[in-house]
Amino acid sequence: MLTDELNDLYGKMRLYFYMQMAPNFANREASLTTSETFCMEVINLLGNPTVSEFASVTGISGPNAASKLASLIRKGYVEKVRSDEDKRTYHLHPTEKFYRYYRISTDYLNKVVERCQKRFSKQELANLEEFIRIIDDELMPEVNIENLKKNSQKEKDSEAAKPESETAK
Repeated sequence: MLTDELNDLYGKMRLYFYMQMAPNFANREASLTTSETFCMEVINLLGNPTVSEFASVTGISGPNAASKLASLIRKGYVEKVRSDEDKRTYHLHPTEKFYRYYRISTDYLNKVVERCQKRFSKQELANLEEFIRIIDDELMPEVNIENLKKNSQKEKDSEAAKPESETAK
């Protein structure tokens, strides 16, 4: 069944990543907690979000987001970069240290792609790419990155437009 196959594939990708990371936890300086790993995944997937976009998408409060980000900055996994357009806004950029950590996952993905290229015909690969593109672009609207960022901005604008008496509640 397709549900089982997709769940199994996704699970195996995560399992490989965890298998590679676990032996290194004790030896790594300033290793990421589970919560911090989750936060870094979100930051990376959102593509340099603002602090408010990050907080909105994860559903955590501004102070909680600030605390998590301060820890990630202190550990060297993310940096805040001032926006060129709006000097009051900062974007979150994963650092090279994060990308070294994250490469474990992408290296395995590349290995699987190489195996697919050996196993499947060019037409089968083209079909697979098209199916994945359709799933990504059309069948997963809840995680459309641009829409998530737009909704975050709408929430921020809506909150800013409320009378002071409402926001103080």
